[in-house]
Amino acid sequence: MAAIKGYIKLQINWGQANPAPPVGPALGQYWVPIQEFTKQFNDRTKDKMGVKLPVVITVFEDRTFTFVVKQPPMSTLIMQKANIKKGSGVPQKDKVAHLTFDQVKEVAESKMPDLNAKDLAWAMKIAQWTARQCGVTSDIDGMTKSEVAAKLV
Repeated sequence: MAAIKGYIKLQINWGQANPAPPVGPALGQYWVPIQEFTKQFNDRTKDKMGVKLPVVITVFEDRTFTFVVKQPPMSTLIMQKANIKKGSGVPQKDKVAHLTFDQVKEVAESKMPDLNAKDLAWAMKIAQWTARQCGVTSDIDGMTKSEVAAKLV
């Protein structure tokens, strides 16, 4: 394989990549075949249309590419679990939803491959901190990492 020419980081809706901005211009500057990328991306992500996903595209000097599709942002996963459209405008004062222990665990498990957390308890604490920034409370608010780990067992 040829040497790496660069990396492109984008957020694209699942199954909806097209040559329009931001995809076209980002790929065009590296002379990557845009239609080939959009076809491969849409084929790989057609199962959940509309969810915005981070994607990292590695471009090689011979104009070939590979890409890795990451999990949706943590805040998106939290809002889906809480069944809300958007977070609170003033998260310190206005709480818009509540997550159970199991819901926080499900969010953490789904996001775990993209986190640099060493175990599920830390991933759950990260999810709880993100939820707090969205104005969402949870059953693990006020619990330490060791208390969360003990409850997991």
